Amino acid sequence: MGGQQPEDPAGRRDPGAHRVLRAARPEGTRVRVGAVEVGGPGFVVMAGPCAVEGAEQLELAARAVAQAGAHLLRGGVFKPRTSPYAFQGMGEPGLKLLVDAGRRHGLPIISEVMETEQLPLMAEHSDILQVGARNMQNFGLLRALGRLRKPVLLKRGLSATVQEWLNAAEYILAGGNEQVLLCERGIRTFETSMRNTLDLAAVAWAKERTHLPVIVDPSHATGIPSLITPMSLAAAACGADGLLIEVHPRPEQALCDGQQAMSPGDFATLMQRLPGVLAAVDRHLWTPAVPAQIAGAR
Repeated sequence: MGGQQPEDPAGRRDPGAHRVLRAARPEGTRVRVGAVEVGGPGFVVMAGPCAVEGAEQLELAARAVAQAGAHLLRGGVFKPRTSPYAFQGMGEPGLKLLVDAGRRHGLPIISEVMETEQLPLMAEHSDILQVGARNMQNFGLLRALGRLRKPVLLKRGLSATVQEWLNAAEYILAGGNEQVLLCERGIRTFETSMRNTLDLAAVAWAKERTHLPVIVDPSHATGIPSLITPMSLAAAACGADGLLIEVHPRPEQALCDGQQAMSPGDFATLMQRLPGVLAAVDRHLWTPAVPAQIAGAR
Protein backbone atom coordinates (compact mmCIF):
# COMPACT_ATOMS: atom_id res chain seq x y z
CA MET A 1 0.00 0.00 0.00
CA GLY A 2 1.36 3.42 -0.98
CA GLY A 3 4.17 1.98 -3.09
CA GLN A 4 7.86 2.55 -2.67
CA GLN A 5 8.91 5.88 -1.16
CA PRO A 6 11.66 7.92 -2.81
CA GLU A 7 15.01 8.24 -1.14
CA ASP A 8 16.35 11.45 0.30
CA PRO A 9 19.66 12.86 -1.04
CA ALA A 10 21.70 10.94 1.54
CA GLY A 11 20.11 7.60 0.69
CA ARG A 12 17.45 7.21 3.39
CA ARG A 13 13.71 6.84 2.82
CA ASP A 14 11.86 10.13 2.70
CA PRO A 15 8.26 10.97 1.71
CA GLY A 16 9.28 14.01 -0.34
CA ALA A 17 10.29 14.17 -3.99
CA HIS A 18 13.92 15.14 -4.54
CA ARG A 19 15.03 16.84 -7.70
CA VAL A 20 18.73 16.51 -6.84
CA LEU A 21 18.76 12.71 -7.06
CA ARG A 22 20.43 11.13 -10.09
CA ALA A 23 17.22 9.23 -10.79
CA ALA A 24 15.62 12.57 -11.72
CA ARG A 25 18.18 13.00 -14.53
CA PRO A 26 20.27 9.84 -15.04
CA GLU A 27 22.25 11.38 -17.90
CA GLY A 28 23.54 14.11 -15.59
CA THR A 29 23.15 17.89 -15.70
CA ARG A 30 25.33 20.07 -17.89
CA VAL A 31 25.41 23.76 -17.07
CA ARG A 32 26.23 26.27 -19.80
CA VAL A 33 28.18 29.35 -18.74
CA GLY A 34 28.65 31.47 -21.82
CA ALA A 35 30.48 29.15 -24.22
CA VAL A 36 31.73 26.92 -21.40
CA GLU A 37 29.98 23.70 -20.41
CA VAL A 38 30.29 22.34 -16.87
CA GLY A 39 29.33 18.74 -16.15
CA GLY A 40 30.23 17.03 -19.39
CA PRO A 41 33.47 15.19 -20.20
CA GLY A 42 35.39 18.47 -20.12
CA PHE A 43 36.98 19.52 -16.81
CA VAL A 44 36.56 23.23 -16.01
CA VAL A 45 38.89 25.47 -13.99
CA MET A 46 37.72 28.71 -12.38
CA ALA A 47 40.56 30.86 -11.06
CA GLY A 48 41.38 34.34 -9.84
CA PRO A 49 41.86 36.32 -6.64
CA CYS A 50 39.83 35.82 -3.50
CA ALA A 51 38.82 39.48 -3.68
CA VAL A 52 38.96 42.20 -6.28
CA GLU A 53 41.34 44.75 -4.78
CA GLY A 54 41.99 47.11 -7.68
CA ALA A 55 42.39 47.40 -11.43
CA GLU A 56 46.09 46.50 -11.60
CA GLN A 57 45.82 43.48 -9.29
CA LEU A 58 42.84 42.10 -11.17
CA GLU A 59 44.34 42.66 -14.61
CA LEU A 60 47.52 40.81 -13.64
CA ALA A 61 45.51 37.93 -12.16
CA ALA A 62 43.09 37.70 -15.10
CA ARG A 63 45.90 37.75 -17.64
CA ALA A 64 47.82 35.04 -15.77
CA VAL A 65 44.92 32.61 -15.36
CA ALA A 66 43.73 33.16 -18.95
CA GLN A 67 47.20 32.49 -20.37
CA ALA A 68 47.48 29.34 -18.22
CA GLY A 69 44.22 27.99 -19.64
CA ALA A 70 41.56 28.77 -17.01
CA HIS A 71 37.98 28.81 -18.26
CA LEU A 72 36.35 31.28 -15.85
CA LEU A 73 37.57 34.24 -13.80
CA ARG A 74 36.69 34.26 -10.11
CA GLY A 75 36.79 37.30 -7.83
CA GLY A 76 34.88 38.43 -4.77
CA VAL A 77 33.36 41.91 -4.67
CA PHE A 78 31.24 41.38 -1.54
CA LYS A 79 33.29 39.51 1.06
CA PRO A 80 31.89 37.84 4.21
CA ARG A 81 34.69 38.13 6.76
CA THR A 82 35.00 36.75 10.28
CA SER A 83 36.15 40.14 11.58
CA PRO A 84 34.06 43.26 10.88
CA TYR A 85 37.33 45.20 10.52
CA ALA A 86 38.72 43.04 7.72
CA PHE A 87 38.52 44.06 4.05
CA GLN A 88 34.90 43.57 2.97
CA GLY A 89 35.37 43.92 -0.79
CA MET A 90 34.96 46.80 -3.24
CA GLY A 91 31.27 46.24 -3.94
CA GLU A 92 29.81 47.51 -7.21
CA PRO A 93 33.02 49.24 -8.43
CA GLY A 94 34.84 45.93 -7.97
CA LEU A 95 32.15 44.12 -9.93
CA LYS A 96 32.67 46.51 -12.86
CA LEU A 97 36.40 45.80 -12.79
CA LEU A 98 35.68 42.05 -12.75
CA VAL A 99 33.28 42.25 -15.69
CA ASP A 100 35.70 44.34 -17.72
CA ALA A 101 38.64 42.02 -16.99
CA GLY A 102 36.58 38.98 -17.92
CA ARG A 103 35.61 40.54 -21.24
CA ARG A 104 39.17 41.56 -22.06
CA HIS A 105 40.43 38.03 -21.53
CA GLY A 106 37.42 36.12 -22.87
CA LEU A 107 36.45 34.60 -19.50
CA PRO A 108 32.97 34.35 -17.96
CA ILE A 109 32.99 35.49 -14.32
CA ILE A 110 31.90 33.99 -11.01
CA SER A 111 31.37 36.05 -7.86
CA GLU A 112 29.67 35.61 -4.51
CA VAL A 113 26.25 36.97 -3.62
CA MET A 114 25.63 37.38 0.12
CA GLU A 115 22.14 38.85 0.40
CA THR A 116 18.91 38.89 -1.58
CA GLU A 117 19.28 42.68 -1.92
CA GLN A 118 22.42 42.11 -4.00
CA LEU A 119 20.73 39.73 -6.44
CA PRO A 120 19.55 42.24 -9.09
CA LEU A 121 23.05 43.69 -9.45
CA MET A 122 24.90 40.39 -9.29
CA ALA A 123 22.48 38.52 -11.56
CA GLU A 124 22.82 41.22 -14.21
CA HIS A 125 26.61 41.09 -14.38
CA SER A 126 27.92 37.79 -12.99
CA ASP A 127 27.80 34.64 -15.12
CA ILE A 128 27.71 32.34 -12.06
CA LEU A 129 26.35 33.38 -8.68
CA GLN A 130 28.33 31.83 -5.84
CA VAL A 131 26.72 31.00 -2.50
CA GLY A 132 29.41 30.86 0.17
CA ALA A 133 29.72 28.30 2.95
CA ARG A 134 28.24 30.68 5.52
CA ASN A 135 25.10 31.12 3.41
CA MET A 136 24.51 27.48 2.49
CA GLN A 137 21.39 27.44 4.69
CA ASN A 138 20.28 31.00 4.04
CA PHE A 139 16.94 29.68 2.83
CA GLY A 140 15.57 33.07 1.79
CA LEU A 141 18.56 33.57 -0.49
CA LEU A 142 18.29 30.01 -1.84
CA ARG A 143 14.60 30.48 -2.64
CA ALA A 144 15.34 33.75 -4.44
CA LEU A 145 18.07 32.03 -6.47
CA GLY A 146 15.56 29.34 -7.37
CA ARG A 147 13.43 31.97 -9.08
CA LEU A 148 16.32 33.06 -11.28
CA ARG A 149 17.47 31.33 -14.44
CA LYS A 150 21.14 31.82 -13.74
CA PRO A 151 23.86 29.29 -12.84
CA VAL A 152 24.48 29.00 -9.08
CA LEU A 153 27.54 27.49 -7.39
CA LEU A 154 26.55 26.25 -3.93
CA LYS A 155 29.38 25.74 -1.46
CA ARG A 156 29.11 23.16 1.29
CA GLY A 157 28.79 24.67 4.76
CA LEU A 158 31.66 24.57 7.26
CA SER A 159 30.02 21.82 9.32
CA ALA A 160 27.32 20.63 6.95
CA THR A 161 26.61 16.98 6.27
CA VAL A 162 26.26 15.83 2.68
CA GLN A 163 22.51 15.50 3.23
CA GLU A 164 22.25 19.12 4.40
CA TRP A 165 24.32 20.27 1.43
CA LEU A 166 22.11 18.45 -1.07
CA ASN A 167 18.93 19.60 0.64
CA ALA A 168 20.19 23.18 0.30
CA ALA A 169 20.58 22.56 -3.44
CA GLU A 170 17.04 21.19 -3.42
CA TYR A 171 15.74 24.62 -2.39
CA ILE A 172 17.16 26.13 -5.58
CA LEU A 173 15.94 23.32 -7.84
CA ALA A 174 12.50 23.37 -6.23
CA GLY A 175 12.17 26.99 -7.31
CA GLY A 176 12.71 25.99 -10.93
CA ASN A 177 16.39 26.84 -11.38
CA GLU A 178 18.14 23.66 -12.51
CA GLN A 179 21.50 25.31 -13.21
CA VAL A 180 23.18 24.32 -9.94
CA LEU A 181 26.80 23.41 -9.29
CA LEU A 182 27.82 21.84 -5.98
CA CYS A 183 31.15 22.90 -4.47
CA GLU A 184 33.11 20.96 -1.86
CA ARG A 185 35.35 23.45 -0.02
CA GLY A 186 36.41 21.47 3.03
CA ILE A 187 34.69 20.99 6.36
CA ARG A 188 35.67 21.85 9.91
CA THR A 189 37.02 18.88 11.87
CA PHE A 190 39.30 18.34 14.88
CA GLU A 191 42.32 18.58 12.55
CA THR A 192 44.25 21.85 12.93
CA SER A 193 47.18 21.31 10.54
CA MET A 194 45.12 22.73 7.66
CA ARG A 195 42.42 25.36 7.42
CA ASN A 196 39.76 22.70 6.77
CA THR A 197 39.53 19.01 5.85
CA LEU A 198 38.91 18.37 2.15
CA ASP A 199 36.25 15.66 1.91
CA LEU A 200 36.91 14.02 -1.45
CA ALA A 201 34.75 11.05 -0.47
CA ALA A 202 31.82 13.49 -0.44
CA VAL A 203 32.69 14.47 -4.01
CA ALA A 204 32.55 10.86 -5.20
CA TRP A 205 29.36 10.30 -3.19
CA ALA A 206 27.67 13.38 -4.59
CA LYS A 207 28.59 12.35 -8.14
CA GLU A 208 27.05 8.93 -7.50
CA ARG A 209 23.87 10.14 -5.81
CA THR A 210 23.06 13.33 -7.77
CA HIS A 211 22.99 14.53 -11.36
CA LEU A 212 24.54 17.90 -10.48
CA PRO A 213 28.12 18.82 -11.44
CA VAL A 214 30.57 18.96 -8.51
CA ILE A 215 33.38 21.50 -8.20
CA VAL A 216 36.24 21.37 -5.66
CA ASP A 217 37.78 24.40 -3.96
CA PRO A 218 41.23 23.25 -2.72
CA SER A 219 42.24 26.78 -1.67
CA HIS A 220 39.73 27.11 1.17
CA ALA A 221 39.89 23.38 1.88
CA THR A 222 43.58 23.37 2.72
CA GLY A 223 44.61 26.97 3.28
CA ILE A 224 48.14 26.00 2.23
CA PRO A 225 49.36 26.82 -1.31
CA SER A 226 51.69 23.81 -1.53
CA LEU A 227 48.70 21.48 -1.01
CA ILE A 228 46.53 22.99 -3.72
CA THR A 229 48.19 21.13 -6.60
CA PRO A 230 48.07 17.61 -5.07
CA MET A 231 44.48 18.12 -3.89
CA SER A 232 43.47 19.49 -7.29
CA LEU A 233 44.91 16.42 -9.00
CA ALA A 234 43.17 14.17 -6.47
CA ALA A 235 39.87 15.98 -7.12
CA ALA A 236 40.27 15.39 -10.85
CA ALA A 237 40.97 11.70 -10.22
CA CYS A 238 37.96 11.14 -7.93
CA GLY A 239 35.38 12.47 -10.39
CA ALA A 240 35.05 16.21 -9.79
CA ASP A 241 33.89 18.28 -12.75
CA GLY A 242 36.14 21.24 -12.07
CA LEU A 243 38.12 23.40 -9.67
CA LEU A 244 37.70 26.80 -8.02
CA ILE A 245 41.17 28.14 -7.21
CA GLU A 246 42.49 31.36 -5.70
CA VAL A 247 45.32 32.92 -7.72
CA HIS A 248 46.89 36.26 -6.80
CA PRO A 249 49.74 38.02 -8.66
CA ARG A 250 51.33 38.98 -5.31
CA PRO A 251 49.95 36.69 -2.60
CA GLU A 252 52.07 38.31 0.12
CA GLN A 253 50.29 41.64 -0.54
CA ALA A 254 46.73 40.29 -0.76
CA LEU A 255 44.05 42.01 1.32
CA CYS A 256 42.10 38.77 1.65
CA ASP A 257 43.32 35.16 2.14
CA GLY A 258 46.75 35.73 0.61
CA GLN A 259 48.14 32.86 2.67
CA GLN A 260 46.14 30.35 0.62
CA ALA A 261 46.50 31.86 -2.85
CA MET A 262 48.57 30.25 -5.59
CA SER A 263 51.14 32.27 -7.48
CA PRO A 264 50.58 32.58 -11.25
CA GLY A 265 53.62 30.34 -11.89
CA ASP A 266 52.37 27.54 -9.64
CA PHE A 267 48.92 27.78 -11.20
CA ALA A 268 50.38 27.45 -14.69
CA THR A 269 52.27 24.34 -13.58
CA LEU A 270 49.06 22.82 -12.18
CA MET A 271 47.25 23.44 -15.48
CA GLN A 272 50.06 21.60 -17.29
CA ARG A 273 49.75 18.60 -14.96
CA LEU A 274 45.98 18.23 -14.98
CA PRO A 275 45.61 16.66 -18.47
CA GLY A 276 47.63 13.58 -17.51
CA VAL A 277 45.45 12.80 -14.48
CA LEU A 278 42.25 13.55 -16.38
CA ALA A 279 43.25 11.20 -19.21
CA ALA A 280 43.53 8.36 -16.69
CA VAL A 281 39.82 8.76 -15.85
CA ASP A 282 38.68 9.39 -19.44
CA ARG A 283 38.31 13.15 -19.02
CA HIS A 284 40.04 16.19 -20.48
CA LEU A 285 40.31 19.90 -19.89
CA TRP A 286 37.31 21.62 -21.44
CA THR A 287 37.93 23.08 -24.88
CA PRO A 288 35.45 24.74 -27.27
CA ALA A 289 33.81 22.32 -29.65
CA VAL A 290 35.19 22.48 -33.19
CA PRO A 291 32.38 23.07 -35.75
CA ALA A 292 31.86 20.00 -37.92
CA GLN A 293 32.45 21.86 -41.18
CA ILE A 294 35.83 23.14 -39.94
CA ALA A 295 36.84 19.74 -38.63
CA GLY A 296 35.91 18.14 -41.96
CA ALA A 297 38.01 20.63 -43.89
CA ARG A 298 41.19 19.74 -42.02
